[in-house]
Amino acid sequence: MINYEIEQKRLHLIETAKKFGMNAEETIRCSQELDMLLNKGIKSTSKDCSNKG
Repeated sequence: MINYEIEQKRLHLIETAKKFGMNAEETIRCSQELDMLLNKGIKSTSKDCSNKG
């Protein structure tokens, strides 16, 4: 589930950057949202790994 959200946000970020530029407020906001999703995914993955060990 989180991988799908990350991929969708990544695609949105690419389109936003193409449309508004790399330094646009909307692009930066989208990048920050992607960062949060990535961090969430990393935490979820490491939690799963620690439960298996």
